[in-house]
Amino acid sequence: MRADAVKNRARILQAAEEIFATEGVSVPIDTVAERAGLGVGTLYRHFPTKEALFEAIVVARLEQLLESVRTQCSASDPGAALFAFLREFAGQASAKRDLFEALGSAGIDIKSQCFEMMDEMKRNIDQLRQRAAAAGAIRSDVSTDEIVGLVIGACQAGGHAGADDDSLQRMVKIVCDGLRSPISSPATALTS
Repeated sequence: MRADAVKNRARILQAAEEIFATEGVSVPIDTVAERAGLGVGTLYRHFPTKEALFEAIVVARLEQLLESVRTQCSASDPGAALFAFLREFAGQASAKRDLFEALGSAGIDIKSQCFEMMDEMKRNIDQLRQRAAAAGAIRSDVSTDEIVGLVIGACQAGGHAGADDDSLQRMVKIVCDGLRSPISSPATALTS
């Protein structure tokens, strides 16, 4: 793709993501092109259907998260790497919550369309979890599905409560604190 085509594609994706998240997926495609500062023909050359545009938005976000989790998998401190990724994951999920809800209400099944990427994401998160557990940074009795479920649950609860980013990150910190390995305390030693 030529440099100008790459730039136009990025402008379209950014404009579409903003519009769909705030105004819903029923917004006319002309509005997306206008917000991107491009003609409708340019938009359709990149995305022949609205569904193709939806999928491209989701794929772009998943690619960013995949790159992040891959980077964290090679970090020297596995516990810090897991917690850093979970905070980023929650931030992305929270920021894009309206978009994902809009896509779901339009009948677009994100999970089936992006199954391979989501599967790779889960494998990488599992690798982070295993490394963190082996290092003693987190409990060994928690699964990857449980960790992801807790973070997604915090995001959903925060969304329903109208939580801001700071509040959501506090909720994720509470989840991360609960994942940490238990520390022996005097009370624990007495009951052991």
